[in-house]
Amino acid sequence: MAKEPRRQQSSNELRAEIARSRDRFARDLRVFRREIDIPRKIKRSFQRQTAAWITAAVVVGALLIVLPMRRRKTVRIEAKAPTTDKERGKKVVEAGFLLAALKFAATVLKPVVVSYVTKKMRSYSGGPQVERRKAVVRFEFTLLAER
Repeated sequence: MAKEPRRQQSSNELRAEIARSRDRFARDLRVFRREIDIPRKIKRSFQRQTAAWITAAVVVGALLIVLPMRRRKTVRIEAKAPTTDKERGKKVVEAGFLLAALKFAATVLKPVVVSYVTKKMRSYSGGPQVERRKAVVRFEFTLLAER
């Protein structure tokens, strides 16, 4: 649709038109924000139709409880137990060595893991990146000129 050429408008008319345009834009923006505010809509819907929301929650909860019960299957596995005391003793000794090795590894690696996690958490939080600087010791030797 072609517009007819405008005649020369005075500055007051232009200012009034700009003000009307801003008002229209602000009103449209408020309507848009109100339309996309999903939490507010849900809250208002819950306040107006509380019984329907509670009934729907009860029905969904009941379905979540009942449906898995219908599909439940029992699987039985028989574990093979060591037949002799000697085999049982070997298993216990192996488990003891494994636990001791894990405890030692945890003790040794704990500072490394804690340092790594703190660095990662600092980078995720966006906080200041604090780096520890190693102290540099410099020795300066000066020769005293003989007088």
